[in-house]
Amino acid sequence: MGHRPRRRFGQNFLVDHNVVERIVNAVAPGPQDHLLEIGPGLGALTGPLLTRVERLDVIEVDWDLAAKLGERFRNERGLVIHRQDALDTDLSALAGDGPLRVVGNLPYNISTPLIFHLLAARRHVADMHFMLQREVVERMAAAPGSRRYGRLSVMVQFACRAERLFDVPPGAFRPPPQVTSSIVRLVPHAEPPADVPDERLFARVVSQAFAQRRKTLRNTLSGLLTAAAIEAAGVDPGARAETLSLAQFAALTRVAAGS
Repeated sequence: MGHRPRRRFGQNFLVDHNVVERIVNAVAPGPQDHLLEIGPGLGALTGPLLTRVERLDVIEVDWDLAAKLGERFRNERGLVIHRQDALDTDLSALAGDGPLRVVGNLPYNISTPLIFHLLAARRHVADMHFMLQREVVERMAAAPGSRRYGRLSVMVQFACRAERLFDVPPGAFRPPPQVTSSIVRLVPHAEPPADVPDERLFARVVSQAFAQRRKTLRNTLSGLLTAAAIEAAGVDPGARAETLSLAQFAALTRVAAGS
């Protein structure tokens, strides 16, 4: 299925069959699972996944690719192709009565906003398996105090259990990217790991705290929390956001909600 990769869509197509097999085995889909594949590309994962499930929805923003996928799999039952942007997709409507299992080789240029879009809809998701730039996966799983720890780390870990499975070298793609990729498994928590009265406020606290990494919380959270309020949450106003745990961000949110 010939196709010239389009830079504006961040297209790097997976072509290594051994990597495809490892990903499918990691997902381990059952016949009754409702799978959603984001960015199927040339269908490297689509074909093997279709042999495991009765229904597979795929979202492809490139209309030419979507048409070619429809032609390639025209005789396959259970495949539904959505020609649209995943960032504009209503996952709750797509899930229907049951949760989705989401799979995808996510374009590097939209991976972070797409992750946040999916986290917002996590109540309709059983799990997610993604191929991402290794640095992004490292940020997801980073611990407080580490160089990679940031807003993405806190928000992902609040919503899900993140597990880095294995790396994928550039040579597994056409054209090969200039970075190494990683496969990550995200499983939404059944119950939040921290007590947060308002998730939007929590997201605001975290975002504002990391907006200027070199500055202390006394400065980054000014206008939202005073130094005294930060201390009331049991947090040092002179600390930087990268040193705070998920529980400490939750404590700041509770104080902000009551102020």
